[in-house]
Amino acid sequence: MNSVKYGLVGIGNTINSAWPYHYVGCKDNPKIEFVSVYDINQKKAAKLAKIFKLKTFNSYEDLLESDIDAVLIMVPHHAHEEVVIEAAKAGKHILCEKPMATTLEGCDKMIKATKKAGVKFMIAENHRFLPAHQAIHNFVNEGTIGNLFMIRSYEGVPEVHNVNNPESWKADPIKAGGGALMDMGVHKFATFNWILNDTVDSAYCWITKQLTKLPEKAEDNAFIFLRYTSGVIAECVLSFTVNAPSSNQLEVYGTEGTLVENHDWENPIKIYTAHKIDANKSNGWYFPKINHGPFPTYYHISMGNEDAYFTDCILEDKEPEFTPEHAKEAVATVLLAYLSAINGRTTSMDELLDVYKTKGTKSILGQLRKGVQENYILD
Repeated sequence: MNSVKYGLVGIGNTINSAWPYHYVGCKDNPKIEFVSVYDINQKKAAKLAKIFKLKTFNSYEDLLESDIDAVLIMVPHHAHEEVVIEAAKAGKHILCEKPMATTLEGCDKMIKATKKAGVKFMIAENHRFLPAHQAIHNFVNEGTIGNLFMIRSYEGVPEVHNVNNPESWKADPIKAGGGALMDMGVHKFATFNWILNDTVDSAYCWITKQLTKLPEKAEDNAFIFLRYTSGVIAECVLSFTVNAPSSNQLEVYGTEGTLVENHDWENPIKIYTAHKIDANKSNGWYFPKINHGPFPTYYHISMGNEDAYFTDCILEDKEPEFTPEHAKEAVATVLLAYLSAINGRTTSMDELLDVYKTKGTKSILGQLRKGVQENYILD
């Protein structure tokens, strides 16, 4: 087998859908063939199929019975668990958009089903495959900025149109698993855990609704503070309400230097360190050359890399380094932050695990609105 045939499952809404990024990132990769699509909205699926020359199916079961090798799952968050388990039972390899699931119990069922079926399974965490983040991971592991003690990040996207739409699942506590924190926090926490090679000990979180007037929706902004088991502290700010193109920023502080990343820059990384590295230097800062481009280019690059990597795992029969357990850890950190917001205090990972073992983590989503501060500021 020289290529992998993918069936698309769910194509999202017309705005901010993951599919265009996957397509642009993969269209020149001969190992990846997008051959078919199923969506519950068959008219929408037929329109997409006509544009991209895909075969359509009347049911998910029919798609799974076809000769595809793998599925690319892009359904709403709450449906990931069921759709992944069905694909595993059909013997298809699975690349599923983030977050893995909205609960830890859902993550467990997905892991159990895919392992039992013996299929490859990876969450499409494109931030792990962004060249800028891979460079940061390498610089940190090489000791370029010494021992880490603090990390900070920000992600903002213009999603007000979706979170204020009562027909959209975005920011629904159950269907989306929450708002900005669940949607983007898994990106941040999977990246933090990987760069730090560490796990979270405790969290303090503040979630608010700044521009979202629908009472049934969860937060549109979130501030999260984390303490890792090593003692590293982390800050994460997430927003659905920026009136600007999507943006990401990351700062990493060590005992021997500082690393700053901004996805809006053409060259996204600068490093201040006494260590000599292979990069241009100006005013004490090193500027390594990274394959990058401001939004949406970095999404095309990272998703192309991510999909190519997973495809190679199938073709070479190897397990992905970004495991389902890593993706579950990111979901756990989101749920820990939500539990902190509900508690109104710093909350430990042990407390989350107690809820996991007793009440189940879906109970956190059921209480989520109690933790959201209503700051809606527009008429």
